[in-house]
Amino acid sequence: MRKILVFGNSGSGKSTLAGELKDAYSLAHLDLDSLAWLHTNPPQREPLETSRAAIERFTRDHQAWVIEGCYADLLAYAAAEANEVLFLNLPISLCQENAKQREWEPHKYPDKAAQDANLDMLLAWIADYENREDETSKTAHLDLYESFAGEKTMYTSNSRPTPR
Repeated sequence: MRKILVFGNSGSGKSTLAGELKDAYSLAHLDLDSLAWLHTNPPQREPLETSRAAIERFTRDHQAWVIEGCYADLLAYAAAEANEVLFLNLPISLCQENAKQREWEPHKYPDKAAQDANLDMLLAWIADYENREDETSKTAHLDLYESFAGEKTMYTSNSRPTPR
């Protein structure tokens, strides 16, 4: 049974790849954005214990799955159950181009205009990937990748094999 973690910077293609894997292998899919944040303004992180419990329920309730996100702290909760990790370590400029091409994400924004209004902030956040010192940083992702004992692949471009 496949149990895959997909992670990387915003705009690296995590959601696209996770969707392809879900369809190709009939996997349950969890986007960590769906449980990482409280519905507050300004946004605040969900307590880690609440997110951990949701991840544990998901991995317990599904035999085969793909979990994707940029939160190394949350990904670590599922790493012991995973048998494969895919690190999308694309150049910042490519992540920014991908973000500019992004279709409307209705699970994150009420409409495309609201998503577009957030684009400048997102591009700046993507640009800071190598300088951040939190769970969404390149350093945290490299640590997760390097410490994983199972099958692992790092992608550095949008070119990658299509799941069969």
